[in-house]
Amino acid sequence: MQTEKQTIGRREVVGFPELGLYNITAKIDTGAYTTALHCHDIKEVEGVLYFKLLDPTHAEYNQQENKFTNYTKKDIRNSFGEIENRYIIKTIVKIGCKRIKSVISLTNRGNMRYPVLIGRKLLKNRFVVDVALLNNIPPSKKNKNN
Repeated sequence: MQTEKQTIGRREVVGFPELGLYNITAKIDTGAYTTALHCHDIKEVEGVLYFKLLDPTHAEYNQQENKFTNYTKKDIRNSFGEIENRYIIKTIVKIGCKRIKSVISLTNRGNMRYPVLIGRKLLKNRFVVDVALLNNIPPSKKNKNN
């Protein structure tokens, strides 16, 4: 059964409810395969991955340290063409009313305009991107509750 794809713009407001992160502007990038999330203080200690979301310059930064025991590492080519060995986690990404369990790479995007980049693996069979649009999907009204 083919479901109708939702049209999104080149930027959308997204959330990561399992990480306590809401109403973050994301760049929609059909050239990127994976979704990337801006983190810092990323470290692995005795099989546990620790990281802080965003950085102190971001309005939504809260200094909370996140902890994952289920993660992997993968080589990913960044926007400059360089290979980075990044930590990968699985978590929910919320775009409008859709909740999508996704593979997310953790990286320092501090020098980038947007802290989140949504790649085509998450978009595939769910969304069509219209680059003439911005924030085409209204953020969910219940933000932190779902």
